[in-house]
Amino acid sequence: MESLVKFVQNEFVTKKELPAFKAGDTITVYYEIREGEKVRTQFFRGVVIQRRGTGSSETFTIRKMSGTIGVERIFPINLPAIQKIEMNKQGKVRRARIYYFRELTGKKARIKEVRRK
Repeated sequence: MESLVKFVQNEFVTKKELPAFKAGDTITVYYEIREGEKVRTQFFRGVVIQRRGTGSSETFTIRKMSGTIGVERIFPINLPAIQKIEMNKQGKVRRARIYYFRELTGKKARIKEVRRK
């Protein structure tokens, strides 16, 4: 059964060329919003909390602060509505899933930046 699922994923799911990102990175996701007949592009910029899953069922969670309220959004990697993903900052964290980041506020909520070449 697993081989059948892998076969379908490899044959029919289109893979997108996305930048390599991990937990702690700050990214911007541009995605399409359909409102009736209208289609517009919206972006969501925040810190990657986690990447979960493998293959076509992989998802990633992004957290941003909207005023004083934290907003999290889960995106599937192969979502057709995603137009592009842009890397803003590369962060240095010690864990693959930084759930502790939710409770941090102020200066404690900063993530050390890794300089890109």
